[in-house]
Amino acid sequence: MSGTNAVPYQVLARKYRPQTFDELIGQEALVRTLGNAIARNRLHHGYMLTGVRGVGKTTTARIIAKALNCRTADGPTMTPCGTCEDCRAIVDGRHIDVQELDAASRTKVEQMRELLDGVPYLPVQARTKVYIIDEVHMLSSNSFNALLKTLEEPPQHVIFIFATTEIRKVPVTVLSRCQRFDLRRVPADKLIAHLGGIAEKEGAEVDDGALQLIARAAEGSVRDSLSLLDQAIAHGAGKADTALVRDMLGLADRMRVLDLYDAVMRGQAGDALLLLRELHDAGAEAQVVLQDMLEVTHWLSAERLAPGHEPPEARSGTEREKGAELAAALSMPALSRAWSLLLKGVEECRIAPAPMAAAEMTLIRLAYAADLPDPADLLRRLKDGGASVGSGQGGSSAPAAPPSTAPPSSATMSGSGGSGSVVAFRGGGGTATRPQAEPEPEAPEPHVETAQAPQTQSPAPPTPPEDFPALVAWIADQGEINLAGQLTHNVRLVSYRPGRLEIALTDKAQPDITNRLVRVFRKHFGPQWSVSVASESEAATLHEQGEAMKRETAEHEMEDPLVRAVLEVFPEAQLLGIKPLVTPESDGMVADAQDDESEEP
Repeated sequence: MSGTNAVPYQVLARKYRPQTFDELIGQEALVRTLGNAIARNRLHHGYMLTGVRGVGKTTTARIIAKALNCRTADGPTMTPCGTCEDCRAIVDGRHIDVQELDAASRTKVEQMRELLDGVPYLPVQARTKVYIIDEVHMLSSNSFNALLKTLEEPPQHVIFIFATTEIRKVPVTVLSRCQRFDLRRVPADKLIAHLGGIAEKEGAEVDDGALQLIARAAEGSVRDSLSLLDQAIAHGAGKADTALVRDMLGLADRMRVLDLYDAVMRGQAGDALLLLRELHDAGAEAQVVLQDMLEVTHWLSAERLAPGHEPPEARSGTEREKGAELAAALSMPALSRAWSLLLKGVEECRIAPAPMAAAEMTLIRLAYAADLPDPADLLRRLKDGGASVGSGQGGSSAPAAPPSTAPPSSATMSGSGGSGSVVAFRGGGGTATRPQAEPEPEAPEPHVETAQAPQTQSPAPPTPPEDFPALVAWIADQGEINLAGQLTHNVRLVSYRPGRLEIALTDKAQPDITNRLVRVFRKHFGPQWSVSVASESEAATLHEQGEAMKRETAEHEMEDPLVRAVLEVFPEAQLLGIKPLVTPESDGMVADAQDDESEEP
């Protein structure tokens, strides 16, 4: 019987929900703005709160409602008591004058009109009627339209507070009638301190590493972080360490991920595969490991450009030291190449039937591409006298030797030791090769011989069309039917010359048409082509020009005497066109005329 009187457990996200503006974390700009508005009695009739899930949008709306209606103050206050009848009723969601609605379940216009019917009436208990509409972007277009007039000129005793995670889906007509507040993601250091304080109040033992993992997994959401903390405390029976949280979230050991990253970027593919297998056997998903490596790539790139951009609390000291070593050893081209390969690898893991195999292939590609020199580095080394160039994996270089026939754009240099070297490079791939050297006859003095190879010429690009209609026809011939249709119907020509196109777009033009045009032009004609968009043009589209030409032709044909005579006999007939009459006699006459012309000297 004693269990029937026990207080039911309340999850941490609800138990520690902020009740005053001072308890909101990470939203200092919002608190300062609202505080000034309340202190000067300059409250707006509509507020739009936007941000990711769990940053405090609905909580802020309730605090505003309490600040407007707290009975312990003569008017709006920044410090509602939280103990009066109005404050308690608002917290419990039972206040008759503070209505909190979920737009996802009340999308119909009839429900919105039912809500608005009560707006003109004075509040029953509070000073101000407050309508809190959560996920307002879920309302239908008709519901938004029904809300507009009331939202623009509401009664003095009514305030609307909207909350949404999809601000772009809210009509501009609604946004223009509200004051907008963007609630930001809570920084990791503030989130870690907040979670540590709550764990201490709950009597739970949670180490700093576990708090860092929870804060990183929550991605700035306070509610998500509290839910994860609640889960970790329950999972560890009041104790949660780094290993427990890592297993709970299915994450890889961050230091092991750094070791894996180090091995891959050194070109040690075998060691990287063994480390990946160890992480997988420990419970980490292959795709999650690649995502962690992506995060490491971003972190190291930022460390090279802006050292110390992260707060110290976000990572352990050992992790920061290891990251500093990697950031100093890796170049920005290598990090950029790693980002591209890992990003592609994550997508391959998502769609591959065997994610582990896809992850291993990604690491192999990254290991062999990690130390490839870029073309600029190759040219610089050649200018410095043909210094050795790494072959790709681990920075190793192959033996040096001249080939029997010099490849295009290569140079053969021999020195006092009798050994020669050839560096052959291609501008697009950034590869370098050194074939095995052949012995040369001894020479009394050092000499330099340069073998100039015959230059191979790439095929010349096609000749661009001379005018805009020919350009559109050429684009259609390349298989870009949709693009050609857009140019015909939805583009007005401003100016055109081979290499530069300036156009104006109609309202029906696709937004990516300029990017598609540039890709097609540069693919066939080279990088010198450019496409610009003007604000307006008086020129007609090709479709409009064609229609106008058809009308002119029809008007001209209607003036033909034969057509007039036919229409007099058949007044309801419609002219489809005029074609020359071809008879067998006329065919023969034409053929004889052509034969006579061919016999002339």
